[in-house]
Order: sequence, then structure tokens, then C-alpha cells
Amino acid sequence: MIDDFAKRYLHDDLREIREVLVGRLEGLGEYDVRRPLTSTGTNLLGLVKHLTLTEARYFGEVFDRPFPEPVPRWDDAGARGTDMWATAAETRTEIVDRYRRACAHSDATIAALAVDSPGHVPWWPRPGVLLFNVLVHVLTETGRHAGHADILREQLDGTTGAAPRDAAFWAARCAEIERAAVAAGR
Repeated sequence: MIDDFAKRYLHDDLREIREVLVGRLEGLGEYDVRRPLTSTGTNLLGLVKHLTLTEARYFGEVFDRPFPEPVPRWDDAGARGTDMWATAAETRTEIVDRYRRACAHSDATIAALAVDSPGHVPWWPRPGVLLFNVLVHVLTETGRHAGHADILREQLDGTTGAAPRDAAFWAARCAEIERAAVAAGR
């Protein structure tokens, strides 16, 4: 009973956070979804592309249910990091559609397997896992990157997932936070 509940709960949360992530691209032009917004090059479209590989690997090869489209091998050092940004030849539509296909493939794996089904993650120090472990890991990874996407989007145009507030509210809030930081730094 608890196994079915846990699997459904984690899967529902994963489906929800996937939509939040993709939603952060809405209303932005090609340049803004692609441009590096941190010193390491983190960008919105790259996060979606990266999570495509995450979904394809973890719910694909880990459970011997390979994603039907090519993905670089996990131990291909030359491909490492290329999933974090989009080339000029890759379209937003292609990347988002591939992410959705990877998610659908993941959903099929999750639906087909029991929460205690074994898998093998060769790049982990303890490679023997259960579907439960992978659900938690991918949900955590997706949530982490959705949080990054929230911050990147706010940097771009001020859009947040919070209830809309006017510029005066945020200016006052930032001033309050600055005063607290200055006081604590004394």
C-alpha cells in the first residue's frame, strides 16, 4: 500500500516540476533562453536539455529500458557538459519536444515497474538501486534545476513564481533585506 502511494506521490511531483521548468521558457526570445546567465554559462534552454539526458539515462538505461533516441554514453568524457547548452543549430522546439519524449519514456518506465524494481547506475559509487531511489534522485535533480530556472528567469525579466507584486514592493523588500544584512555584518 505505502509503496504504491510513495511511487504515485513522487511521480506526481516529478510531473508537476517538469512543467514548471518548461514554463520558465514561455514568453522569452531565442537569445534570452540560450544566453549564459552565470559565470559557468548556465542558461534556461540548457537546463531543459540537461534534464532530457537525466530522464533518458535514469529511467532508460538504469532499468534496461533504453531511450529510443541517441544519447551520449555516461562515460564519454568528450560529451560531458555539452548537454548544458544549446547549439545554434538546435531549436527550442526540438529541445523541448525531446524533453517531453524523454519524460514520456520515463513515465512509461515508472508505470511499468514496481517502486522496488532493481536498477543499476554504473556511475554511482553504490550502483545497485531501486526505482524508488531513482525517482527521488530525478525529482531532486529536476527540482534543483527548476530552482535555477526560477532565478535565471527573475534575472531576465523579473518574472517569478510568486504572486505578482509591483516594483515598489520589491524595492522596499530588497531595502529591508539589505538593512538586515548590513546589521548582521557589523
